[in-house]
Amino acid sequence: MDFKDKVAVVTGASRGIGKAIALAFAREGCAVTINYNKNPDRANEVVEAIREMGGKAIVVRCDVSKRDEVEAMFKTTVSEFGKVDILVNNAGVGMEASLLETTDEIWDRNIEVNLRGPFLCTQIAARHMVPRRYGKIVNISSNSGFGVAVWGETSYAISKAGVIALTKNTAFELGKYNINVNCIAPGSIDTDMLRGGRSDEEYRKLTEDRKKVSSLGRIGRPEDIANAVIFFASDDASFITGKTLLVDGGRWDFL
Repeated sequence: MDFKDKVAVVTGASRGIGKAIALAFAREGCAVTINYNKNPDRANEVVEAIREMGGKAIVVRCDVSKRDEVEAMFKTTVSEFGKVDILVNNAGVGMEASLLETTDEIWDRNIEVNLRGPFLCTQIAARHMVPRRYGKIVNISSNSGFGVAVWGETSYAISKAGVIALTKNTAFELGKYNINVNCIAPGSIDTDMLRGGRSDEEYRKLTEDRKKVSSLGRIGRPEDIANAVIFFASDDASFITGKTLLVDGGRWDFL
C-alpha cells in the first residue's frame, strides 16, 4: 500500500472516525486535507499531530452540504498539493427522532449532510480525477443503511442507505476513468456521535448492550474503520468497486 505522493481529502476529520482515517493516511505518507465544519481547534490538533510525524496536512472549513464551500475546499487542496487522489466522504450527523416526531429540520439536515454532502464532494472531486484517469473514493455509510431497524433512526437510516446507492451508481459511471468508488458501513464505534449527549452511565449501558450482540464481544474503535478505508483507497483494491463492506464486529442480531 504505497501512498507516497498521494493526496487525500477527508471530510469530517476533526474527530472520531474521520480523525483516525486522516492520521492513518498520514502515517502511510499521504498528504491530507482535514475538513471540519464547527470545531477549528480540534481540526488544527489533527494537523499538528500529522506535522509532528513528518507529514503534510492543511485545514479547510467547509459545510459539505453547500456546493460553493465544497468547490472552494477542492480548489484549496489542489492549490496546496497540486491534485486530489483520494476522497473519503466521512462527514455526517445523526439527528435522532421517532417517525412521528421527525421534523422537517431533522429530516433535511440528515439528508443534506449525510447524502447531499457525499454527492457534492464526489461530483466535484471526480472533476479533478477524471482528467488524470485516477481516483479512489470511499464513502462512510452505516449498518443502518442496510435496513437495520433502530428506534429514532428513520431519516438517518434513509440517508445512509442513499450513500450505498450513491456508491453503486457512481462506481458504474466513473469506472471507465479508472476511479474506484467503495463504501464502509460501520456498526457501533466508540465516538462522540455514538455517545450522542448521553451521560457516562447511559453510555456505559449502551456499549455493554452492544457488546452482547457482537460476535467479537466489543464495540469498534475508529481505527477499525480507518484500516478498512486504507485498503479501499489503496491500489491493492484496484479491482474492487461499487462494493459496501460492513464493519460491525459481526452483530448477530442484524444478520
